Amino acid sequence: MNFLSDEFMTQIDQIKERLYRIAYSYFYNEADAIEAVDETVYQAYRSIKKLKHPEYFKTWITRILINVCKKELKRKKKIALVDEMPEQASEEYDRLPLKEAILKLPDELRVIIYLRYFNDLTVVETADILQLPLGTVATRQRKALKLLKLELEED
Repeated sequence: MNFLSDEFMTQIDQIKERLYRIAYSYFYNEADAIEAVDETVYQAYRSIKKLKHPEYFKTWITRILINVCKKELKRKKKIALVDEMPEQASEEYDRLPLKEAILKLPDELRVIIYLRYFNDLTVVETADILQLPLGTVATRQRKALKLLKLELEED
């Protein structure tokens, strides 16, 4: 093994749980989340030489993961049958009011909530990952929180 491979695997080991949590927030399915992380690691390894600033590795690979998840969701929507209900509730993720409220959010608001509050990313990190201006992330965060508050007050 060369140094690049060793360093790459060390970086992956440090963030694999975070990558899994992000992927799970897209699919709510362990197998799909693991598959998305595997695909992300594969794509990142193949294109690691394109990474110009190694200090942004976490942001770079998270962006790859989000793109992989979005692509897979789009593919699944095309092939999903109307009578299939892909969501599988597990014991640890019961139908909580907050989870239901988050699932009702539009995708562009939901991803900000997941990155900010479930993955402890800053507004700057979130903006960098999503390639959005800071103001847009802050505005979407406020809008998402307002919608969540309204939804939870109704319950």
